[in-house]
Amino acid sequence: MSKIGALAEKKDEELKQFEPRSRGYMIFLVIFMGFVGNMDNYLSLVESYITADILAFYGIGTVDFAFWQGIFGAISFAVFFVAWFFDAFGRRKGILLLMGIMAIPTLFIGIYPDSFWLFITLYGIFIMATQSNAWQIPITEESPAKKRGLYGGLTFLIGLIPIYALFGDDIARAFGWQWAYGAMFFLFLILLIPLYFMKEPERWERSRAEDHGGSFLKIKDAIKLLTRKDALYVAISSIVYTLWTISFKIGTTWGGVFYRDFLEMPDETFSSILTVGGLLTMVGAGVGGLLLDKLGRIGTLVFGCVGSAIGYIFLGITTSQIFYWMIYFFMPVVLAWIMVYFGEIFPTKVRSTAVGITNTAARSSYVTGPLIASGLLLLFPDWTGFWIVPGLIILIPMLSLLIKPYETKGQTLEEIEQNR
Repeated sequence: MSKIGALAEKKDEELKQFEPRSRGYMIFLVIFMGFVGNMDNYLSLVESYITADILAFYGIGTVDFAFWQGIFGAISFAVFFVAWFFDAFGRRKGILLLMGIMAIPTLFIGIYPDSFWLFITLYGIFIMATQSNAWQIPITEESPAKKRGLYGGLTFLIGLIPIYALFGDDIARAFGWQWAYGAMFFLFLILLIPLYFMKEPERWERSRAEDHGGSFLKIKDAIKLLTRKDALYVAISSIVYTLWTISFKIGTTWGGVFYRDFLEMPDETFSSILTVGGLLTMVGAGVGGLLLDKLGRIGTLVFGCVGSAIGYIFLGITTSQIFYWMIYFFMPVVLAWIMVYFGEIFPTKVRSTAVGITNTAARSSYVTGPLIASGLLLLFPDWTGFWIVPGLIILIPMLSLLIKPYETKGQTLEEIEQNR
């Protein structure tokens, strides 16, 4: 047998060597990772309602709050170390670290809310963790190729259950806005139970043993493993995720202030609008998951970006809640693409590190996004341009299609790594 034939046979064996998890375990993993994702989603979106309460509590204006939110958003650059931890120490320990970083700061916000500087520091810490999205990695690595989009979409869907809209405002009214954050500490304690039953993905265990000699991966070594092709996809991912986060951060932070303070809408009315928006994020995630497997990764990105842009731009022109709801529907379609595509396009040995670099680069949006919002609030006191600008921003990711990114629909991770 020729050397080429032997290498091809070896590669075929590698493609078959991973035994799929049972359907029951995959259901468990989807639900568990979905609730970890829900912690992420809750902490990111509950501010849609309570930002107005935070402004009133500290007596701070919109422009100043957006400015300091951007400055302390620099903490989010530390998200790379969370991703590196996933590659170095495994997915189970990584999930524990991730949940702890999200939950523990919220407890202290609940207990000690009086200092604005303590609040904004703790806010920066847990927001950093919410943007790692590393809870999606075990789903990517454990899912069968033909169901990766479906399982990823279902996990994302569970993560989008609008607990923040259904209960966040009630918690804020009953116990204070600070416990709308602090409630997540108690969910963290509950989620420690399913964490005990989570298995380490076989792909990570084998990759660690084969490529790292069974030793803990060092950050420098992890970066050296990235190829030129990996670097290209890191660049694409970083740009798309940065622009998405800028747009969505503006929408979710300031929607409540826009309706409750500027348009003087009653709290109960906006709460209902936000609840519908939260439910639409679930619909958008479900649609995104289906489109990823049916329409493909590239078509899904275009669908999500165009729909999101229409929502933002016409919200600025009309102030209609219909277009506010469109933002909550279409932006999760784009995020579903981000979650699935970023997880599958990189090789196992550097997957979390590559995603971590992407997330770290995208964290610049947690500085630039609020600073852009601060400037827009100064430039557009009537709020029209404030909404149009993020609508234009979310169209920019479609320029990445000019370099013809690899379509991964229906392929195993090993096939993607081989053919990409």
